[in-house]
Amino acid sequence: MHVFELLYKEFGPQNWWPADTPFEVVVGAVLTQFVSWRNVEQAIDALKQRGLMDPEKILKVEDEILEELLKPTRFYKQKARRLKEFCSHLVTRYNGKLEKMFSKEIDELRRELLGIKGIGPETADSIILYAAEKPVFVIDAYTKRIFTRLGIFKDDVNYEEMQFYFHKHLKRDVRLFNEYHALIVTLGKTICSDKKPKCNKCPLRETCKFPNKDG
Repeated sequence: MHVFELLYKEFGPQNWWPADTPFEVVVGAVLTQFVSWRNVEQAIDALKQRGLMDPEKILKVEDEILEELLKPTRFYKQKARRLKEFCSHLVTRYNGKLEKMFSKEIDELRRELLGIKGIGPETADSIILYAAEKPVFVIDAYTKRIFTRLGIFKDDVNYEEMQFYFHKHLKRDVRLFNEYHALIVTLGKTICSDKKPKCNKCPLRETCKFPNKDG
């Protein structure tokens, strides 16, 4: 919580995830893999302009058209297939109603999401936290980088171990998990970069064990 408080004091509320509907959050979670959010926004805007922000409409649109709309997100052919996989699952099992799918308990919902082709732990947890609004902590590359540099995790830590740590030391609260993850992303994008971190500007500088504090 000390880390959270330092980040919140530095950056303030992040108001994340930016989306008009839970389904839009799901689409963003699928598309944001391996690409910046700015690119995802371009694709989402393109889908909205074509009236395709709907699972049944995404299933019906031709693959070539969907791929063209998703081009800004990299690996767009693969992401088009993944998006259709999710929509097919949602329409087939829940008549396209996310609220029915999200009515399940966290563990059951997570297992189901992980069973859909192309959805891994980070994407599944992003959907659970930001779309279903259930308390699960999302782990990403920024989380590992920052908390390894803080000396909390070792280099070989895996996703489950990191998530267990946050669940153990924080209150299981949707708003807290939402804000904390968003703040971690902000720090990772603006200051704690992979190759050239701006350590002299970091709000966690006094507690960090990373050797490049004068950078």
